[in-house]
Amino acid sequence: MQLTKKYTAARISTLFFCLCLLGACGDSSKLPPQASFGPKPTLPEPSSGALPTIKIAKATGWPAGVMPVAAAGLLVKAFASGLDHPRWVYVLPNGDVLVAESNAPADRPDEYSGPVGMIAKFVMNRAGAGVPSANRITLLRDADGDGVAETRTVFLQNLNSPIGMALVGNDFYVANTDAVMRYKYIDGQTSVTDKGVKIVDLPAGTINHHWTKNLIANQASGEALRLYVTVGSNSNVAEHGMEVEANRAAILEVNPITRQTRIFASGLRNPNGMDWQAQTGALWTAVNERDEIGSDLVPDYMTSVKDGAFYGWPYSYYGQHVDTRVKPPQPDLVAKAVPPDYALGTHTASLGLVFSRGDALPEIYRNGAFIGQHGSWNRRPVSGYKVIFVPFTNGVPNGMPVDVLTGFLDANGQAQGRPVGVAIDTRGALLVADDVGNIVWRVSAGK
Repeated sequence: MQLTKKYTAARISTLFFCLCLLGACGDSSKLPPQASFGPKPTLPEPSSGALPTIKIAKATGWPAGVMPVAAAGLLVKAFASGLDHPRWVYVLPNGDVLVAESNAPADRPDEYSGPVGMIAKFVMNRAGAGVPSANRITLLRDADGDGVAETRTVFLQNLNSPIGMALVGNDFYVANTDAVMRYKYIDGQTSVTDKGVKIVDLPAGTINHHWTKNLIANQASGEALRLYVTVGSNSNVAEHGMEVEANRAAILEVNPITRQTRIFASGLRNPNGMDWQAQTGALWTAVNERDEIGSDLVPDYMTSVKDGAFYGWPYSYYGQHVDTRVKPPQPDLVAKAVPPDYALGTHTASLGLVFSRGDALPEIYRNGAFIGQHGSWNRRPVSGYKVIFVPFTNGVPNGMPVDVLTGFLDANGQAQGRPVGVAIDTRGALLVADDVGNIVWRVSAGK
């Protein structure tokens, strides 16, 4: 019997999955891990293999009594557990903690079409990201100050894959995957009944490849209010064409009064975490770089973000290193590409970013940035799956990163948890959203 083209394609895809699971496709890292960290990472030649590397830490969740390992001088405990895919955390001035329980939107039919889409869906499911989105923000309150939330309420619901949150006065802003919304907030309330107002639409659609949208408000005294919103690319390296990348791979500046939007910085493949560096006043972001050119390329990074700057995507990486897969090339744009400030390791999926505040944590952690590294799929061996701290001096990174929270991978290389968003609570402890463990961890000073 003659096979149909559809059946043949399905068999090829199945074979591809099996080969990848058996470790038969892609390359392995040849550099020591520290080579892809710091202001000047090692950038080898791109891998020319026909198949991308796929190495996935299967998501299992935490066994009873097991938790991440905190660095010396730190103590970790579960601030709240039993959550539904907690991705992002935000701390209100009164100490209440908001958690965005969120995942990819369901309405992305073109994201999973064809063999590449099937691979993407397989990767998501194995990594624990295939669950439906709860589409809500939950409020956690620790009234007795013991480091464990005893009150949990639904703060906002019926959202659309929410991530970013920001309170400005009595206005609470939420970045859904497709729009920025504004709600009225009263100090101390545990649930928002306001229906909300849409401020601006955000790029979404039937692909919506990088769906997470974070936001942060400006904070300089006397400045007119502006919101800064991260929007990831709609592809790996523009394989769907640049027409679907409008206002993507960028940080957008939103005027919530006029509801006008402009591109603040571009060429950022998938920016996520953002925070203001106190000494310089600069906006910093953590960025996921491109895939499928080797286990040692390209390092994810954190960088200060300059108004009007272009950071290379899709035409070049880490400054002006040309990606020959992108056609037609754009040498004029490559010549303008700004190299990032600090590499965070190849394929670590560095998502969360927050600068340290106060003196509640040991001195080593009092000047720098905490980074939540969600973990790789396009690298052998796997990378990320931990929270790190990058020390700063005079407003810039200075030195190699320090592990803060590890142990997310078990002895068999399976993911008990995956750290995502990070925040500092009102008592100076670090909060970490774990979207596989369904826990928010709290890291404080301790033995």
